[in-house]
Amino acid sequence: MKKIVALAFILFGFILSGYSQDKVKWYSFEEAVALSKENPRKIFIDVYTDWCGWCKKMDKSTFTDPVIAEILNNKYYAVKFNAESTKPIEFSGRTFVNEGGGRNPHQLAAALLQGKMSYPSAAYLTEDLQLLTSVPGYMTPKDLEPILDFFATDSYKTVSYQDYLKSFEGKAKQGE
Repeated sequence: MKKIVALAFILFGFILSGYSQDKVKWYSFEEAVALSKENPRKIFIDVYTDWCGWCKKMDKSTFTDPVIAEILNNKYYAVKFNAESTKPIEFSGRTFVNEGGGRNPHQLAAALLQGKMSYPSAAYLTEDLQLLTSVPGYMTPKDLEPILDFFATDSYKTVSYQDYLKSFEGKAKQGE
């Protein structure tokens, strides 16, 4: 009986470890910046708000896709950043704040999204912490995968995104 119980615990542990592989490891903005300085990687920033329904849908359907989680965990430092946060953030010699509080945008969100406040949006930073671009809107795993790969592989340095898509073969599920 003890062997059966022990075997059940071991099996349960393997099952749990398998599920944890499909989860994105999210960092705070400050953690991602510090990590990138130690071990350079690009930074993916999910800019969201608490009230955004499409943001919640992306959390449930896109960021739980195993292909998306694998790319974000292995090629990026992934950040969830609430665009209405009231916490001051030090970055690049400047303090970014949310002067109005409440539903006003944080200065860092406005900088990352280049003033185009749309939720959800994703911002991409280089290993040198320079803004590559921001991409607004809800994305399925199939929509997000090529963009993640385009930047992660540095393809953006040599080819247009439209040309890149012509030869890209994704693995992510379609999504809704």
